[in-house]
Amino acid sequence: MKKPRELERILKGCANHRRIQILVLLAKEPELTLDQIATELDIDFRIASEHIRRMSYGGLVLKRYEGRSVHHALTKRAYNILTFLGKLE
Repeated sequence: MKKPRELERILKGCANHRRIQILVLLAKEPELTLDQIATELDIDFRIASEHIRRMSYGGLVLKRYEGRSVHHALTKRAYNILTFLGKLE
């Protein structure tokens, strides 16, 4: 089992309704840019950026740099969390 602080970082990476929306969105459409995520969820670019930063810190999102744009995809950990969330419904 992971250390409590590491578990906290993971949980904080998904402990917000917007972050859960981003997880679901990236599961359906991987490789979205920050602009695309913000537009799709109808949220401010800066808010989307902060959510992605926290998700990345928690090991839920991978960033792939392509020129000036950054594409985002989910990690295996993020898919595991989505599976867990699905069981809560």
